Amino acid sequence: MAPSRVEPEHGQQTLTSVATKKHTLYLLEDFPPEAVRHSQHLFQTVLPSDPEVDNWQKNADAILVREKTISAKDIKMARRLRAIGKQGTGIDIIDQTACEERGIPILNTPGINAQSVAELVLSMTMAVARQLREISVKQAAGVEVRKEHCCGITLMRKTIGIVGMGNIGTAVARMFSRAFDASVYACDPFAPVDAWSDIPHTRVESWEDMLPHVDVLTLHVPLNATTRGMVDLAQLKSMKRNAILINVARGGIVNEDDLIVALEDGWVFGAGLDCHEEEPPTLARYERLWATGRVISTPHIGATTSETQVLTSMSAINNVYKHLSAK
Repeated sequence: MAPSRVEPEHGQQTLTSVATKKHTLYLLEDFPPEAVRHSQHLFQTVLPSDPEVDNWQKNADAILVREKTISAKDIKMARRLRAIGKQGTGIDIIDQTACEERGIPILNTPGINAQSVAELVLSMTMAVARQLREISVKQAAGVEVRKEHCCGITLMRKTIGIVGMGNIGTAVARMFSRAFDASVYACDPFAPVDAWSDIPHTRVESWEDMLPHVDVLTLHVPLNATTRGMVDLAQLKSMKRNAILINVARGGIVNEDDLIVALEDGWVFGAGLDCHEEEPPTLARYERLWATGRVISTPHIGATTSETQVLTSMSAINNVYKHLSAK
């Protein structure tokens, strides 16, 4: 929980000298103490522990969110609102159409979380490849697990397919190339022709063209009408039977019912999911998926390292300050 009041540290660095009259920033969720102090230096800050936070629609010049949904109704009621700071990259929790109609920018922090998310891709891939969840869960339940009954997959010199080669996808490509001497297939229709020139790779126009070739498929695309359900049973059947699927992007990109069928019928080796249609994932919803023993699920923790949380929240605060100061 964020403290009810956090004083600025002496000598704390800021963007510029702060004007006497400060804009009002409402922190609608808890943020790291370092970020709270930074906000209090730049803004008149209302913390989530302050009862005044409930009046943000009436009084806020700007708000800062991480996971809280901001609806079209919220935007309509917030007549003073001039900016929304969003910790992290994804902005699907905020009604973008309503913001566009009002001219309210959504100031997110793309790229800052790339390293921590890429590390989670690596962690999940290795854990799935070596069956760590199934082994550890059985042992914790008192079941004897002998090494003769375990058979994982080696990742050295395997092929990784990356759908979406932005900051995160590029970090994943570099990481797997260096760690495993991996071959890289890349798909990103929005990247320039000469993108990723420092990374040996095979570029495909359609992401489905890489499916028969890759040992690991990792997704780094936003959730929208085009990407929703893009990975279904037909695509999973096109992959190698010992392939691993990783989704650290958004729940809904993978058809979860089809993934269950693919795992139960042996069309793919396993999956690592940091994103689900229901978040946080629950046993009631995902018991059948987890019962396959070949899935590792986490509750959208890609950017939740202590270092990344500080960097992304402070960057969002800085983005809001720059925008309001330019007015």
